Amino acid sequence: MQTYVVEKTDDSVTIAFKDANLTLITPLMDALYKDENVALVRYIDKHPELEDRRLYVKVKSGDAIAAIEKASDAVADYYSVKE
Repeated sequence: MQTYVVEKTDDSVTIAFKDANLTLITPLMDALYKDENVALVRYIDKHPELEDRRLYVKVKSGDAIAAIEKASDAVADYYSVKE
């Protein structure tokens, strides 16, 4: 799966996922909802065979990409095997 930035502003970003399903996007959205600095999270899915799935994130302050990276790390930590 590949991700790429579709649009970025000072306080928001829209990223797209090539060949992604909700198995990854849903826990990522859950982690973003838990971040107090995140103002808005939107999942955009028009037609799965014509357009890539997208995620829009708007933050109260800071960088939206940093918020996504933080949420990604939280998801990875949750699902990793701890020995």
